[in-house]
Amino acid sequence: MIDSWSGLTGVVLVSLTTLAIGTWGLRISRTTSDFMVASRTVRPGLNASAIGGEYLSAASYLGVAGLVLTFGADMLWYPVGWTAGYLVLLVLVAAPLRRSGAYTLPDFAEARLQSRAVRAVCSLLVVVIGWLYLLPQFQGAGLTLRSAVGAPPWVGTLVVTLVVLANVTSGGMRSITFVQAFQYWLKLTALLVPAAVLLVVWVGDGAVNPAGAGTPDGSGGWSIPLGEGGPQGLYVTYSLIVATFLGTMGLPHVVVRFYTNPDGRAARRTTLVVLGLLGLFYLLPPVYGALGRVYAAELAETGGADSLVLELPRLMLPGLGGEVLTGLLTAGAFAAFLSTASGLTIAVAGVLGQDVTGRRYGGRRLSGVAAFRVGAVLAVVVPGVLALTAADVGLARVVGLAFAVAASTFCPLLVLGIWWRGLTAPGAIAGLVVGGLGSGFAVVWTLVTTATTGWTTVLLGQPAAWSVPAAFATMVLVSRATAGRSRVDARRFMVRLHTPEAVDLER
Repeated sequence: MIDSWSGLTGVVLVSLTTLAIGTWGLRISRTTSDFMVASRTVRPGLNASAIGGEYLSAASYLGVAGLVLTFGADMLWYPVGWTAGYLVLLVLVAAPLRRSGAYTLPDFAEARLQSRAVRAVCSLLVVVIGWLYLLPQFQGAGLTLRSAVGAPPWVGTLVVTLVVLANVTSGGMRSITFVQAFQYWLKLTALLVPAAVLLVVWVGDGAVNPAGAGTPDGSGGWSIPLGEGGPQGLYVTYSLIVATFLGTMGLPHVVVRFYTNPDGRAARRTTLVVLGLLGLFYLLPPVYGALGRVYAAELAETGGADSLVLELPRLMLPGLGGEVLTGLLTAGAFAAFLSTASGLTIAVAGVLGQDVTGRRYGGRRLSGVAAFRVGAVLAVVVPGVLALTAADVGLARVVGLAFAVAASTFCPLLVLGIWWRGLTAPGAIAGLVVGGLGSGFAVVWTLVTTATTGWTTVLLGQPAAWSVPAAFATMVLVSRATAGRSRVDARRFMVRLHTPEAVDLER
């Protein structure tokens, strides 16, 4: 039985609109460059909207409000860090990365260090991070349909998988760019309109925070320390800041969008616009978390905090009004899953298409577009199956772990590769292995353990504070020890990264 016809309507409309826009974009997708980087012709305004669409995932749309409901205002470090990460990316990475001329992160690594081994390690990391990030998108889709419509969780995963595959395999990056730009503005509207209505209801009710609402200790405070407080809580806070500030530049689906800009100047302008769009969006999820502490504190105790955004309208405004708002919020949530899953699929499919499905097997080799399409299927099916078989996990928690892995691997590689001529292939590999294994072990530990206290759990639950410095130090030390194996023309490549295109045109 359908629990909410408005929610079902929202899901259907978003899915059909996504397919329609993707089909429109298909008309101008022909070449491999179109599929991989939209032929590097996406202007800053459109690209910024598309980045906002794919970056604002299930963790942003549903997870932030659930964290604020459960743990209080200290959880606002998540959206602050996710936004500030683009400032770091703007200053250190955006323009040089675009000037590298690469299609993917492994392309950049191989071009910078002239090493197939470095490329192979980077390809593996792109796939791992992409799948880890896709897992909560699929589980979030199942949560949304279960909460708003009453459907089994596997239905949401199946719908997202089919819609994403239809768009990505038909038009690639060129098609997805228009879809994601539309989905950013849909998500913003879907949160903004209900938030305004619910705030009016709250003011009319004159409601206040009930004693003990939403806090495990029953104190009723709006902000409690991260972790268990004291030294452990302080460590978790700083580790979270490191992961979110530095992890953004290492996310494959974020980095690949900068390759679609016409030049380095456009990449910088895109990043500036993205900062504004993210700052505007992240004003809204904390509103739902705060209202949830007044009207839905029990969700924090029953493990349903991630469904707060979808449940709140019907709790605060019973009847037709609440149903309409639920339908709008459900549509926005589904747009979040579709847009982020599409971006991740593009990034992972690009790597798989070049390094796995595009290789020669038995004397045959798939063409660029065909290899990309096969890679897209693999990119979606594997995490989709995991989402159906794995236990439910906190949306923001898993995304935070993906940020930690990205910060511990690609952040050191990009920063040192762009700004330090002394980086060598052995140094890069050693740093990627140390950062990848350290943060990867922490991810596995966090997902399988039931422990909630102790320094071991804290250090592995938020590994960035030790795994990022370890990766940087390893890359530097091993590179210095293998200085004789540095790229002969490294200086020339560095000049290419840091020279504005206008200067090149005058020569």
